[in-house]
Amino acid sequence: MDLPLEQPQCDAVRHGGDGRLVAVSVSAGGVPKRPIPVAHVSRTGILGDRHAHEKHNRSDRALSLIDVEILRQLAEEGFPLEPGTVGENLTVEGLQVQRMPPGTVLRIGELVLRLEQPRKPCYVLDAIDPALKDAIVGRCGYMASVLRGGAVRAGMLVHRVEERSATWMKLTELRSQ
Repeated sequence: MDLPLEQPQCDAVRHGGDGRLVAVSVSAGGVPKRPIPVAHVSRTGILGDRHAHEKHNRSDRALSLIDVEILRQLAEEGFPLEPGTVGENLTVEGLQVQRMPPGTVLRIGELVLRLEQPRKPCYVLDAIDPALKDAIVGRCGYMASVLRGGAVRAGMLVHRVEERSATWMKLTELRSQ
């Protein structure tokens, strides 16, 4: 999948959403992950997705996200990246996930997730380019937990649930169940 370097108007902006899901990606373990048409997500992550290292098999690391705008920046810097290449499950547009605080709640259809912590670059990125691990510091995306599972596919709107709203309070209660 080529990443257009121009900045298209996100469908979510035209329809009142916060952003758009560009790609949903999985792998048999490690990088790259490859986009799939539809994914079923549970509290443990995407059905069929595997991790190369056991440390990633935790509920606060069920999913990883990155902004497609960051992938475009890195592509302009000479790194051959496309959705899934750096190991993210969800590639999003129009959200600036990297700038969101931990605890931010996002909804994609029925799927509800909570941003837990910014991702840190891993040595597996050396297989793409030995310089990538240093270049991606501070813009490697986010790890997230799943508050409520659901099916997702590219093109779906991604909504930020406003903190302390009635919806946010109800959704964060799901985490304790």
